[in-house]
Amino acid sequence: MKKRCLVVTGGGDCPGLNAVIRAIVKRASQEKDWEIIGSTDAFNGVLKEPMELVVLDKKTVAGIHVRGGTILGTTNKGGPFNWPVKNKDGLWVEVDKSREMLQKLKDNNIEAVINIGGDGSQAISQKLFEMGLNIIGVPKTIDNDLSATDYTFGFQTAVEIATDAVDKLVTTAFSHHRIMILEVMGRAAGWIALHAAIAGGAEICLIPEIPYDIRKIKTRIDRRVNSGKGFANIVIAEGAFPKHGTVIAQKSDEIGYHNLRLSGAATRLMHELKTIGVKTDMRSTILGHIQRGGIPCAFDRILATRFGVKAFEMILEGDFGKMVSYRNHDIMTVSIKEAIERYNLVDVNSNLIETARGVGIGFGD
Repeated sequence: MKKRCLVVTGGGDCPGLNAVIRAIVKRASQEKDWEIIGSTDAFNGVLKEPMELVVLDKKTVAGIHVRGGTILGTTNKGGPFNWPVKNKDGLWVEVDKSREMLQKLKDNNIEAVINIGGDGSQAISQKLFEMGLNIIGVPKTIDNDLSATDYTFGFQTAVEIATDAVDKLVTTAFSHHRIMILEVMGRAAGWIALHAAIAGGAEICLIPEIPYDIRKIKTRIDRRVNSGKGFANIVIAEGAFPKHGTVIAQKSDEIGYHNLRLSGAATRLMHELKTIGVKTDMRSTILGHIQRGGIPCAFDRILATRFGVKAFEMILEGDFGKMVSYRNHDIMTVSIKEAIERYNLVDVNSNLIETARGVGIGFGD
């Protein structure tokens, strides 16, 4: 009987997930005694009755590296430690089904698991590892907020999409003499906003790591408008907030969904600017989930492929409880525990911030 490895994709989707799945399968196909199985919608496929598992072979994954999303599906609801169950009284409760899931994996001859996901997914990986599961983590997030790796796949594609949006908004801002505000993803880390602002030539970039002073933003806008430019482009991360203010977020009423929903940073900024006396016509654009979709760029396909190959080779070596990592252009491993200890926030004293300031980008500080 062949050994079986389970692959799951959890959390938000992003370009490059399919490239990881393909790489795992193609590397495993070189070993005669291994079979790759996929679980639909993260670990939920294992927890469902009947289970939703699919065999992943070379035919299944042929050509999927160019496709966005994930052929396995993904979710950030439910999971082994917070499985939603409806009581007889109609109320929903969350129950811990982790031990039941581990028994299911054992019953189905699953000897190892590769969990592809961000900080939330890897926190689940760590808990399962501590319970005895042979698990490997693969970092995935467009926010690039995992500190144990220089880059996560999906980030570069998101930056390309955001930069393309800035490029397009520059031309319409110029034509209509407007201030265009582009809101991009980034709950706690402003990497997408910062990269897109530099690449697209925005005048102002607002990120969660640097609370902004609306008066200083007005001063920057007035100076630009009065210089004869007549327009300005602002990139703002969804998690950006003013000094002495807070992030705009709402708690979801969806069962099993624990993340706060961020939205409205651009709308608030536009209202603040109007309130403080900015007269220039303004428009806002929220890029939203467009940043998560579409064809992964070459960098993300390559990085995802490298991650996938390394993850399966870690299984062959029995190197469990680890996450693959990209550091200094090399692929290495780091303990999952270390990987989730802290967010990879933008260093406000970094060279990248200095570069942005050096070309005249303001941060409202």
